[in-house]
Amino acid sequence: MLSDPERKEIEEELRLLTPREAGCLEALKVVQKHRGWVPDEQIADLAEVLGVTPDEVDGIATFYPFIFRKPVGRHIVSVCDSMACWVMGYERVFHALVKRLGVSWGGTTADERFTLLPVSCIGHCDHAPALMVDGDLYGDLTEEGIGEILERYK
Repeated sequence: MLSDPERKEIEEELRLLTPREAGCLEALKVVQKHRGWVPDEQIADLAEVLGVTPDEVDGIATFYPFIFRKPVGRHIVSVCDSMACWVMGYERVFHALVKRLGVSWGGTTADERFTLLPVSCIGHCDHAPALMVDGDLYGDLTEEGIGEILERYK
């Protein structure tokens, strides 16, 4: 069930939108902000609020890579796996992350601190290879610099 604060924020987001279903992504973001991810139960609740089917909401939720459909760590490490990053050393950086975190794609560290996710492009090709941690962008990555970046996030 959606909480009262979630419902209030969602209604505020939907207030200016016609039709209401145009606010699906914003509604998903509200739930994720409050819960850290979007559980199945909230997909059904959002569908009712938006006047659409649960499958329609789930289709949008699963399309966007930054809407999380299962629990994630406190910090999301999104590694760009575009062609530019591959050419500029993505594999070295990826293997350094896997070694450092002890997880691979989609994995969350045992302490629930980090979740490692691929992203098709983060638009930082001129500084490839690149990654983001919680929306903070890092480029010109080296294996040695990975530890320094991760230490910034407690």
